[in-house]
Amino acid sequence: MILAINTSTHQFGLALLDEEGTILAEYFMSKGEAHFGSLMPALNFLLTSSKSDIHSLKCLAIAIGPGSFTGLRVGLSVAKGLCHALQVPIVGVSSLEALASQLPYSDLPITSLLDSRKGEFFGAQFVWGNWHELRRTREDLALKPGDFLSLFEAPSLFVGNSFSSQGPLIRKMLGPQALLAPAPCWNLKASAVGSLGLKRFHAQAFDDPQTLTPIYLRPPDISPNPYPLLTGSR
Repeated sequence: MILAINTSTHQFGLALLDEEGTILAEYFMSKGEAHFGSLMPALNFLLTSSKSDIHSLKCLAIAIGPGSFTGLRVGLSVAKGLCHALQVPIVGVSSLEALASQLPYSDLPITSLLDSRKGEFFGAQFVWGNWHELRRTREDLALKPGDFLSLFEAPSLFVGNSFSSQGPLIRKMLGPQALLAPAPCWNLKASAVGSLGLKRFHAQAFDDPQTLTPIYLRPPDISPNPYPLLTGSR
């Protein structure tokens, strides 16, 4: 059994898969701010309700971004802690690749997008190969809406993590070339992270938990403390 964790978006999720890829249980939180404190209770609920034993885990798959700075740190910390406690391997999975993998029968390039901050996006592009392997054709990028016309001149199938906000903007930027995946696909599911992680598990292509780090693409939006403590002050 493999546990998959996605905290790279505000729609965080957990999934349990067997070694053949069947989803045994999945938990998905569709929206909410600063809700990562419910991650461990959600894991407990997932295990309890599916009557699964955490000691049966053989691997953890974790979405490593790009995405939410806080979410990535929380998710990776939990995953590394569980790996250490259970003595099981870990695999890091690209959040954008996992999102694209949710559209397995597209003949068009798939452009996956995740919200960044200040109305911007993280994006990448993929195609399905002849042997039904997902191949990357554009590296992870931090994008502004104005970048779309120059980057996506050819038709592409778009999928993101907010159909209601991202879909209209993509249509506005690209017009008829903006082919949108169905609305139910516009959430990054932990089971998609687990499916890609399972392939790495079978190939024994594990990551080193000591060196595995999130993909940020940009520094965190953290402002310095305007009132630093003064040494010796009372």
